[in-house]
Amino acid sequence: MTTTMEFQMAPTVTDQHMGTAARVPGRFRREVAYLLSGLPLGIAAFVLMVTGFSLGLSTLILLVGLPVLGGTLAMARWFARVEAAQIERISGRPLPAEPERTPRGGWGMLADAQGWRDLVHAVVAFPVRVATFSITLTWLVGGIGGLTYGLWSWSIPRDENDGLMDLAFGLTGRGPDIAFNTALGVVLLATTIPVIRGLATAQAGLGRVMLRSGSL
Repeated sequence: MTTTMEFQMAPTVTDQHMGTAARVPGRFRREVAYLLSGLPLGIAAFVLMVTGFSLGLSTLILLVGLPVLGGTLAMARWFARVEAAQIERISGRPLPAEPERTPRGGWGMLADAQGWRDLVHAVVAFPVRVATFSITLTWLVGGIGGLTYGLWSWSIPRDENDGLMDLAFGLTGRGPDIAFNTALGVVLLATTIPVIRGLATAQAGLGRVMLRSGSL
């Protein structure tokens, strides 16, 4: 009796496969959202960090820069918490706990080692976020646009050439042009999941290393 019940309740290979397949779209959506939201967050973090650091350092001799630098480090830690939460959400793995910050006044405000690491991450991660955002958008738009090219290619003005096939191989006519762009769209869409996953892993890996004391 027990053996029969265990056999009936045990998950089958088909159930496990369906569960894995159901998780793929959800993870893919989270990774796309993470990569596309990285650019506006990255711009805000980069501008605030560079402006705050430059202003604080230039006015440090007047002591006005001290609270400016302290506030900049506080903002850096806030942006780092947002990034850490996103990394945990897309990877499903928690990051090491954030080091406790001991409240300090005066020059002690600048002794926030984690805050400085977070500030450096905001600056270093900016070009990475620009690249991952651009590649993600290009892959998605290019794939969808290529796959549906035959539906909207009529709207493209054609003067001296008939599209990419004409420019690259001298093949004129809408047929070769539509075939080439459709095939390109299929290739882009077929490789979207591994490309997006690779970009998200690279961007999240940088955050794991820099935001949590170099811990992976």
